Amino acid sequence: MDKWEPVYLATHRRGLLQAKIDAAYDILNQCHLCPRNCLVDRHHGERGLCRTGDRPVVSSYSPHFGEEDPLVGKHGSGTIFFTHCNLYCIFCQNYEISHGGEGEEISVEDLAAMMLILQKRGCHNINFVTPSHQVYQILAALPLAIAGGLHVPLVYNTGGYDALETLRLLDGVIDIYMPDFKFWDPQVAKDLCQAEDYPGVARVALKEMHRQVGDLVMDEAGVARRGLLVRHLVLPRGLAGTKECLEFLAREISPHTYVNVMGQYRPCGRAYEHPALREFLTAEEHAAAQRLARDAGLTRLDRREKLFRWL
Repeated sequence: MDKWEPVYLATHRRGLLQAKIDAAYDILNQCHLCPRNCLVDRHHGERGLCRTGDRPVVSSYSPHFGEEDPLVGKHGSGTIFFTHCNLYCIFCQNYEISHGGEGEEISVEDLAAMMLILQKRGCHNINFVTPSHQVYQILAALPLAIAGGLHVPLVYNTGGYDALETLRLLDGVIDIYMPDFKFWDPQVAKDLCQAEDYPGVARVALKEMHRQVGDLVMDEAGVARRGLLVRHLVLPRGLAGTKECLEFLAREISPHTYVNVMGQYRPCGRAYEHPALREFLTAEEHAAAQRLARDAGLTRLDRREKLFRWL
């Protein structure tokens, strides 16, 4: 068996991790960590759209078996679910956490301990869910976790609304990127999450993520070690722009991109405010989206229908 280790260990040994932590710390002085560019001082009590300061805010942490098979393996994905979000989609299926702020402010020491607890429980990776606004906190906790023996891959499980500068700080830190590619149409993004620039930002982010980690690579047991895994939630009436999103992935990223064409949309949160979002996705709509993925030339589609979501 070949010797493998997560990329952040080499970055730490080379003395490069602290510079990334320092750079992320400085960004929070006038926060432009994400594309919202709130420019608030998060070190001194100011709060931007994400409503988060410079300490971690976590809703839950646990082995999770509802993720994609390459993350779950036999022992689960070690999910750390961050509170709040930088998108606030009106239909969010974790509305109480992202919009409602369900969670607790903790220390970076606590965050490092969570990583180590999940690893000790056998989880194949540490899966940071909705991390875009808490990148500094993740980086600050990582040396403590490494000192405690952390050695599993890190998963950046994001909505896809990520600043290029921030992603470049994560180069050499994150092993597996798992972004959503939510919308193709800027007007839809404006209507559903007040982020008209989302489609363009996400396309740039996807390219940068793939540049860093490449196509998804798995070990002999089918567990992900490194690479890009993209989620696309199919919305009723074609609202997400599924055809265009999938064609972009095949043409501009890689036809070997591992893609989960997700069919579990249901009305949540404030979905009732948009006529199309009041509906459930039909089986026919999901099947049509799967065909679009194959027609686009994508060769690695996640085939397990999800029976539940993290709540």
